[in-house]
Amino acid sequence: MQVDAHHHVWSLARGDYGWLTPNLEPIYRDFSLADHMPLARWANVDASVLVQAAPTLAETHYLLDVAKHSANFVRAIVGWVDLASADAVPQLARLRREPLLKAIRPMLQDHPEDWLLQPSVQAALEAFPRLGLRLEALVRPEHLPALLKTLERRPDLTVIVDHGAKPDIAGAAWQPWADRMRAVAAHPRVRCKLSGLATEAGPSWTIDTLRPYVAHLIDCFGAERLMWGSDWPVVELGGGYKRWRAATIALLKELDDAARAGVLGENARRCYGF
Repeated sequence: MQVDAHHHVWSLARGDYGWLTPNLEPIYRDFSLADHMPLARWANVDASVLVQAAPTLAETHYLLDVAKHSANFVRAIVGWVDLASADAVPQLARLRREPLLKAIRPMLQDHPEDWLLQPSVQAALEAFPRLGLRLEALVRPEHLPALLKTLERRPDLTVIVDHGAKPDIAGAAWQPWADRMRAVAAHPRVRCKLSGLATEAGPSWTIDTLRPYVAHLIDCFGAERLMWGSDWPVVELGGGYKRWRAATIALLKELDDAARAGVLGENARRCYGF
């Protein structure tokens, strides 16, 4: 099974995508699952993980509805709950009644670096293993120290780092991203998505631009803890779905068949439990 472990859909009329503004012209329009399917067929992708793009419960329910009408293509939803709210745990428990809801993504990149360490947030995270939920960490390198402290406090928490923690590839930055990712990867319950890197690299990237960053992620996590995702339609800001998919295949060329199949699908299937 080949899986796109990270993509979005959105409808601007819903009105809760605060980050999505007209200056992001290539993606400032509606994107539906019907728009995504031709690309998935081109890439021989069999299933997907649909990820939140707005910090609202309403959008999470919207995604669940999309998934239920996807003819079994969308196999997992990554939703949103305000983990700092007093009723976060009851909200998580209610959402978890939906079998497709597998993870929660609090959009950490939009919060202060230590937001994750608030007592209220930590109390909500304590419930994740019991509820069978994963924490999806949308972070930049500056958020990794707080994530590390969380992993040390909660070794039973399964964490999925989105987009390789968004290294500044366009700026050729390496540290402290590289050392912090190695430290995060030392925790065996952490997974990482091979996604979003084309966008971080800027429009003029080549495969060689991405190569050291992908090689470092493989070295840190091993192929068995990496999952490929398109990050569509955001990837349209970084060259598009097809260019990113082709680059990924080239960058994984040195892996054996089983390891490559893991990154391209089986690892996501196991991680999200479908």
